[in-house]
Amino acid sequence: MNRKKLSPTEKTGARKHQAGDRSSLRVSKDEYYLGIAREVSRRSTCFRRSIGAIIVRDDQIISTGYVGAPRKTRDSLEHGFCLRDRLGIPHGQRYELCRSVHAEQNAIINAARAGVSLLGGDMFIYGCDPRTGQEIDAFPCFICKKMIINAGLRRVVCSSALGGLQVFLVEDWIRDWQKTDILDDTHQYGKPVENEKQAKNK
Repeated sequence: MNRKKLSPTEKTGARKHQAGDRSSLRVSKDEYYLGIAREVSRRSTCFRRSIGAIIVRDDQIISTGYVGAPRKTRDSLEHGFCLRDRLGIPHGQRYELCRSVHAEQNAIINAARAGVSLLGGDMFIYGCDPRTGQEIDAFPCFICKKMIINAGLRRVVCSSALGGLQVFLVEDWIRDWQKTDILDDTHQYGKPVENEKQAKNK
């Protein structure tokens, strides 16, 4: 799976400024929105992952979502355990056996509830391990990728386990899936070894 190639400056979101330039204290727009997604992730009700997503269009936040149970149902925190952990299900598999709706899905759903178009927007996804606070490769799963494509989003900006952020162009996902199959993706959620190797080779 191709992703937009970033320079070292773009990968971290850092910006070059001359000494004494007060604007050097400003974060990039991608960092800014990813930081807001981080705050959204704090509402997550998953024992395994805290993930938040926001959708931005025309430089305005139009929707947010975090990983959590459907509205008015009991979440994993209220149950007191993770169903997937109890069943021994690995990350990235058997999502039908999960109480939660993914953050990306909730952001898309919340936009639909408000009657807001997502066409041409960007999605920002932040994820971490709630037990350690360690950032993760917050790449969308296959289900979320398909929803993002059909929603007409333009870019997806994700937090990275290696620090900084990674930017994906949705048109690249479409192009790749025209040539190969989804299992050929090099950036897959729940496969940290492959993702780390791919990132180091960039």
